[in-house]
Amino acid sequence: MIAFPNAKINLGLDIIGKRTDGFHNLETVFYPINLCDALEIIKTPNTATSFKSSGLKIPGELKNNLCLKAYELLKEEFDLPNIKMHLHKTIPMGAGLGGGSSDAAQTLILLDELFQLKLSQNQLLNYARTLGADCAFFILNRPVFASERGDIFKEIDLDLKGYQIVIVKPEINVNTAEAFSELKINLQSERLIKSIEQPINKWQKLIKNDFEKNIFKKHPRIGEMKKLLYKNEAVYASMSGSGSAVYGLYKKPVDLSRIFKNDFYFFTII
Repeated sequence: MIAFPNAKINLGLDIIGKRTDGFHNLETVFYPINLCDALEIIKTPNTATSFKSSGLKIPGELKNNLCLKAYELLKEEFDLPNIKMHLHKTIPMGAGLGGGSSDAAQTLILLDELFQLKLSQNQLLNYARTLGADCAFFILNRPVFASERGDIFKEIDLDLKGYQIVIVKPEINVNTAEAFSELKINLQSERLIKSIEQPINKWQKLIKNDFEKNIFKKHPRIGEMKKLLYKNEAVYASMSGSGSAVYGLYKKPVDLSRIFKNDFYFFTII
């Protein structure tokens, strides 16, 4: 079976408090986009479980791969047979686009279909939450307002149809744990759930990403990218998640590939 795990962008990201479990409470809007990886899973009962990747190189040890962790999670409960996985990576890593989380969520969905486990959406959500805060979103994979760890969702009426989304990423990876450790909680933040309802041309003054201040200071190139998007008439621009990817929303198609010729560059018209 083959699936195409997609990326997401964060429309706003407010850190509103520290949790007793060591994580942070946050508020954000997740919006799916059609920048996709490709994931294939097939049954191999007569050979050992294997994982192969192509495309962008996946850093880290194989045992930490979220797709394999998703498989092991379900195997422990349902005694799944051996499988073969092939993941082709297109979504850049260390970008705040949720590629690894999406791959893990789609692994759960494919395994459910392949082995007819008949898992409910709530079961899939709960399994995904154990793999990572972003993973659960990709089970729903539609625009949502997310709160708490980013894994409690409220559906919202948000449609960016007709806008072009330009995404750029420098050769910089932001360590998420480091980004959180240097973060100052802003208790005076306006409620994102209200701001997202305003016209998009007002978002620049209303919607922010709390990670940007410190990350732009540490990595000025990321901040420069956001300025360039606005300079080239973006209606709204922001860093996604904890970075390092930055995106801009445009009312009409633009080609900024020359400006960002040394960086990862992707655009899509919703």
